[in-house]
Amino acid sequence: MAFNTLDDMDLDGKIVLTRVDINVPVEDGRVTDTTRIDRIVPTIRDIQARGGKPVLLAHFGRPKGKHVPEMSLRQVVPALSKALGSDVAFVERPDRATLEATDGPILIENTRFSPMEEANDPKMAQFLASLGDVYCNDAFSAAHRAHASTEGVARLLPACAGRLMQAELTALEKALGTPQPPVAAVVGGAKVSSKLDLLGNLVTKVQHLIIGGGMANTFLAAQGVDVKNSLCEHDLLDTAREIIAKAEAAGCAILLPRDVVVAAEFKANPATQTVKADAVPEGHMILDAGPDSVAHIKTVLDGCATLIWNGPLGAFEMTPFDAATNAAARYAAELTTAGKLISVAGGGDTVAALNQAGAAESFTYISTAGGAFLEWMEGKELPGVAVLSS
Repeated sequence: MAFNTLDDMDLDGKIVLTRVDINVPVEDGRVTDTTRIDRIVPTIRDIQARGGKPVLLAHFGRPKGKHVPEMSLRQVVPALSKALGSDVAFVERPDRATLEATDGPILIENTRFSPMEEANDPKMAQFLASLGDVYCNDAFSAAHRAHASTEGVARLLPACAGRLMQAELTALEKALGTPQPPVAAVVGGAKVSSKLDLLGNLVTKVQHLIIGGGMANTFLAAQGVDVKNSLCEHDLLDTAREIIAKAEAAGCAILLPRDVVVAAEFKANPATQTVKADAVPEGHMILDAGPDSVAHIKTVLDGCATLIWNGPLGAFEMTPFDAATNAAARYAAELTTAGKLISVAGGGDTVAALNQAGAAESFTYISTAGGAFLEWMEGKELPGVAVLSS
């Protein structure tokens, strides 16, 4: 899709309302992970370099339209100022005159303190538009929400994507919009039910669908495998069979574990066995894919040009059930580094798993967006992106 970027905008002397995602973890009033803050710095600096004044709009937590002191964005200001290397002003109740009289970047209080934000109330959108001259959305992670600060105000001002949003959309377009085939997708996680739309869309877009985690157990059971005590959604076996049939019709090969690592209980470092996927011992549960499954995944990746990754292959939070995810992720990272693979990954568990494997930095692109990344993979239109179309 075509969309406006900062390069298409005249920012000189303009107030640039910039929607960002700085919904960061805070403990005792201190930001404990600045990743999201660090990623918006290029956009803020670029706006300033072009003569614009960045006025940041953001949410924090879920105050549900009420003023909740512990969800104030004021506590994020020190970390934001440190990341930018300059003071950031905090304005609780903004008006145009105050913004014009304040030097440097400005952060406005939590947009979700108003019930009009999530309702995408036109009055709030109009009020926000009255504060600025240009609207820039740099919060892809909030782009699946049609809120006043993500969609409503963008209809009322010249609108564009910030550098982070631009990078995200460009990477996603390369991965699933107009990808270089063959394309493989890794989809893992506990439940099929949470990813039905995703699986239904992917089987029509990719050549190889690698299913892992608890989801794989439901697909194995759908093919008649007795998964014993494993996590499995037995009420979705017909749905799994429908997805398999849809994949076959579309020419998409579904890869399920060939061998699995099992244990009698779910805890760190229990006694384990590696068995064929259809030979789970009585009283045991599948907790990871086995080495033969990983070897098969590596062979598939060798023949692919593009990889999309969402979710782990096993219960990666506990050793040794992180082995398959670690091995497959590191191999994908090696292929990417060698210039043989375009690799794009996203989702909360996914980022954590790839970081744990030491593979994240070598992937082509890692999306920090959770729900927005998932909805994009499901083929849904994101309101905050659609409104930026040029």
